[in-house]
Amino acid sequence: MKARIFLTAAAYLLTCTILMVLPVKKAMAGQWIRMNQLGYLPSSSKVAVLMSNEKISVDSFSIIDAYSGKTVYKSAPGDIRATGSLQNMDATFRLNFSALETEGAYRMEVNTSEGTRVTSDLFPISSHAYDGSADFVLNYMRQQRCGWNPFFRDSCHTKDAIIVYHPTKSGQHLDVRGGWHDASDCLQYTTTTANAIYQMMYAYESNPGSFTDFYKADGTPGSNGIPDIVDEIYWGLDWLDRMNPEKGELYNQLADDRDHVGMRVPSDDQADYGWGKGMERPVYFCTGEPQQRGKFMNETTGIASTAGKFASDFAYGARILEPFYPEFSKKIAAKAADAFQVGLDNPGVCQTVSVVSPYIYEEGNWTDDMELGAMELFRSTGNRMYRSMAIHYGRQEQTTPWMGADTARHYQWYPFMNMGHVLLAKEQGAVGGEFVSFLREGIRKTYERGKDSPFLNGIPSIWCSNNLTTAMLTQCILYRQITGDKTYEEMEGALRDWLLGCNPWGISMIVELPKGGNFPRQPHSYIINYSMGNTTGGLVDGPVYDTIFGGLIGISTEGGTNYEEFQPGRMVYHDSTHDYSTNEPTMDGTASLTFPLSAYQKEGAQWRDSSIGSDKNVYYQGGIVQTDPSKKRISLVFTAADKCDGADSILSTLSEYGIKGSFFFTGEFFEKFPEVVQRIVKEGHYLGSHSYGHLLYAPWEDRNTLLVTKEEFQQDILKSYNLLQRAGVSPQKARYFMPPYEYYNSVISSWAKDMGLQIVNYTSGTYTNGDYTTPDMSSYYSSDFIMEKVLEFESTRENGLNGNIMLIHLGTEDSRTDKFYRRLPELITLLRGKGYEFVSLEEAVEG
Repeated sequence: MKARIFLTAAAYLLTCTILMVLPVKKAMAGQWIRMNQLGYLPSSSKVAVLMSNEKISVDSFSIIDAYSGKTVYKSAPGDIRATGSLQNMDATFRLNFSALETEGAYRMEVNTSEGTRVTSDLFPISSHAYDGSADFVLNYMRQQRCGWNPFFRDSCHTKDAIIVYHPTKSGQHLDVRGGWHDASDCLQYTTTTANAIYQMMYAYESNPGSFTDFYKADGTPGSNGIPDIVDEIYWGLDWLDRMNPEKGELYNQLADDRDHVGMRVPSDDQADYGWGKGMERPVYFCTGEPQQRGKFMNETTGIASTAGKFASDFAYGARILEPFYPEFSKKIAAKAADAFQVGLDNPGVCQTVSVVSPYIYEEGNWTDDMELGAMELFRSTGNRMYRSMAIHYGRQEQTTPWMGADTARHYQWYPFMNMGHVLLAKEQGAVGGEFVSFLREGIRKTYERGKDSPFLNGIPSIWCSNNLTTAMLTQCILYRQITGDKTYEEMEGALRDWLLGCNPWGISMIVELPKGGNFPRQPHSYIINYSMGNTTGGLVDGPVYDTIFGGLIGISTEGGTNYEEFQPGRMVYHDSTHDYSTNEPTMDGTASLTFPLSAYQKEGAQWRDSSIGSDKNVYYQGGIVQTDPSKKRISLVFTAADKCDGADSILSTLSEYGIKGSFFFTGEFFEKFPEVVQRIVKEGHYLGSHSYGHLLYAPWEDRNTLLVTKEEFQQDILKSYNLLQRAGVSPQKARYFMPPYEYYNSVISSWAKDMGLQIVNYTSGTYTNGDYTTPDMSSYYSSDFIMEKVLEFESTRENGLNGNIMLIHLGTEDSRTDKFYRRLPELITLLRGKGYEFVSLEEAVEG
């Protein structure tokens, strides 16, 4: 349940420049361009929104290539749509540039009738725009784990739980450790957990190539041969299995709102449920009858809403987990039909419980859960009786009732989209067509409600509106994929872009996505309160109606970024740790992002006609530091700033051995040694940037801070790539960028991605990058020492030198007479003898 916790920690004011206003004559300060901060796929809908706090008219807009400065797209009739005023904004416009499909880095320039020019920040159009984004949101799922928590590396709630409301077992202990905390409190619900698990399972089954394996089953860094999303699916299903210990015995909730006693780290829980602080918590048996809601009772009428979720997750989960956990898979498969029978025997909704406050999950529908449960049982067993029941249940609620509505109670219509409809819509024939029409009608209703909005957003601003946005986005993607109908593609794009910054506030609703953009700095979370970082990857609630915000208990925006100028009227959003209504991340909303983000990653791969297998590259701070560790491949990379004494030796060796290397130079090198540059291009090696001015991006003592601004970074990169283009290498051919000093952080990686670039760096541990050291240095590495370290690395690491990005400097100080590059023939011969293949960095990264 959403936390209601009062904070006293001081907050800091977020300042983030969303755009620049570059005048032809002095531009009004009150003009803003809102865009998707992550970027756009080449074939996707692309619409920016211009807002002005004074009345203006837009004559035209252009898209400018960031590297060449040339105009690559000019607005055509129909690309500009005036969308009226929006509270403090006297004019808004939708600016459609979907026709531009060429990959690159761009900026938008908008010309107004009043003679001003408004210029956006740089943005990418890239088939790689969504790479890694679905995996990224799993960071928040790991943060939310109950039991052993990999984020704070400690355990919590190890005594869970004491049974309540059971006719014969109340007061007994039941082991229900595990699962995820629901939001920034420590409550746990079958309702939201089951939906989170289902959404992740569907994402993985649909788009397996979008997920990688960089974490172990316990959530700590490493690899266990299982995709990280499957690790999370198993973590959730293990808890769900515990919540159904015996046939017919289902539990709906662990803990209640007595949890809300202040912000604290979960391992130091101060909540007392009558058994002492930090001791056992209650677990609520599904009785099918009303249970406590503050001073009143909830409106439970049955168990089917919960039973259907158990059934669908167990049936589906058994299939997903069978290759990884075959025994557990058999266990939950055997439970699916029994759980479904509980729903048949107890039709109706099973709502959650509160003790102190009136806030609960007021689920008001259940046929959708039974429909999905029946369809998953049909998919598992082939028994057409289940299919018939799914159709029966599906026809009872043709569209999820919030779609097109102005309001709803908290989680009244949940899950927020009907995945049972999706499964039936995929069938051939009349039934498939019927359920396609149900999906289309829900989309149409939402479209009609928002068609006049500058952000094309028809989502009601109720609590957790971003979860509804994600659900409708998912429904739009699936409808488009099933039917090929692109009628609502612009609406799909608007929903996607809303979550990623194209909204009135100009903020990505996903924490740290992108890291170099504008995102919530002060989510409602103990992680902020205890200065432990941020709720990385978490989807915050999103805007609510001002009437909802004004009626909540114990809420404020003190110390936050309140966006007064941009509040669009009926709805509000605040980046404040005190605002639990708009700025608290939710576990289920975050899990639901895995499908749309993974789908877009897959579509990007399909657009460039590449393999859609999983990205096997290893990343650090957003940069690739190792290619596929399963392949005996090594990539040789060379950097230089102002020295090239090894150029002839290195290039001759590469030619002799038939190896393509990758070279990264600073602006000074390009200007001093053009003949070396031309030889590299002529001989077919990769040529990329090492920056122009060899800037130090971050202090050596604190990698997480910055010594350069975004504008300084961008200008330096543009100067560097201007030299590359003079050498005959386009930005599209030099997508991989090695940062100066081989030193960067995740913000720099994000800024690079804005410019269509991917940071690469050497694989640490071989010491080849230390070949620049001189004898007078305390940390001098001789060539013999480096060679020994390479061989030691190869013999002691689990995967040896597989995927190694091996850095050697093209030139060193004269005082270093022991030049390691002279040992390159020896190194190549030795490692080839051990079975290693030398491939270009491009081939290794992309293959």
